[in-house]
Amino acid sequence: MKFALTLSAYIARQFAYAALAMLAGLSMLVMLFDFIELLRRASQRPDVSFGLVAGIALLRLPYYMLQILPFAVLVGGIIAFWRLTRSSELIVARAAGVSAWHFLSLPVAAAIGLGLAATAGLSPLSSVMFARATALDNVYLRHTGGTLAISGGQLWLRQADAGLDPHGIAIIHARDVALQGKVIAANDLSVFRLDAGDHLLSRVEAQHATLRSRAWEMSGARTITPDHLPVLVGELKLPTELTARRVQESFQSPETLSVWALPGFIRLLDGAGFSSVRHRLHFQSLLALPLLCGTMALVAAGFSMRQTRRGGVARMVGSGVAAGFVLFTVSKVAEEFGQSGALPAVLAAWAPAAAGMLLAVSLLLHLEDG
Repeated sequence: MKFALTLSAYIARQFAYAALAMLAGLSMLVMLFDFIELLRRASQRPDVSFGLVAGIALLRLPYYMLQILPFAVLVGGIIAFWRLTRSSELIVARAAGVSAWHFLSLPVAAAIGLGLAATAGLSPLSSVMFARATALDNVYLRHTGGTLAISGGQLWLRQADAGLDPHGIAIIHARDVALQGKVIAANDLSVFRLDAGDHLLSRVEAQHATLRSRAWEMSGARTITPDHLPVLVGELKLPTELTARRVQESFQSPETLSVWALPGFIRLLDGAGFSSVRHRLHFQSLLALPLLCGTMALVAAGFSMRQTRRGGVARMVGSGVAAGFVLFTVSKVAEEFGQSGALPAVLAAWAPAAAGMLLAVSLLLHLEDG
């Protein structure tokens, strides 16, 4: 048992080195292509410097590392296991009676550990840097007016409203919405206040409104209730759980939010009436990343531990890369189905990794003879 544990630790070390080296190499390659694309787009913008383009590319690097990690684990694992098989180290270990399940336990655990580190540590860093890169891209390379301007300058919200009913809701519609620092300014604000049964209690119309300090501050407001004439109230405050930053984030890519912030933000989106499908899918994908990395490690082992004297090594290694690439592609296709609503977010995120794990275990059971 001690021999098997020492051997497993040695294989795990070789596996981790190869996976990290492959992750660094693939990430730098992808960043190089992204940098070239940014340079092409910046060529028509004389005010954009070379340093700014390089900064945007560097800010996107953690995001690319997060996306590439499963494939890096696969290719790095194939290289590590193939080198150990070619040097007859794994062959001797199996001939000595050590089961493949024993010496693969720590490498698979190392792959899962890489996935956990990426989800818990790299993801928050990636979200902050990717959000900054997106903001710089929008300002200097795309010249857009921000997320609110992209939505046409109009805003629809839904929030809890206990002012008229303990379980009531308020539906808010605003025109000419603009982000001004840490506040949101809007014209022609309409608030429909409903009870728990979705019956209209009153309607509030305001000429101008500002979202600040967790409240809508309205001016030139008037209230309209069923079977009554409009009543001019002038200044009016409507409490809310939303902030300008959260409203702006709801229009941004879920990749700009940390895995630790996503659960609370998803609840906020659901309460405000925004669609949270993309955020739920991204959150579940981050949670499933360790399982996907462990699956890739098993796939790498199953396709690269073939004894060289049997021949066909290149074909086995190529088959392993192809199988991992297919699994990686299927996971991305499942994400697209999840974003469209055709599949539940949990199923779209976890099913490819779980199915790949079962297939990899079946392959190892077929190859393992002791």
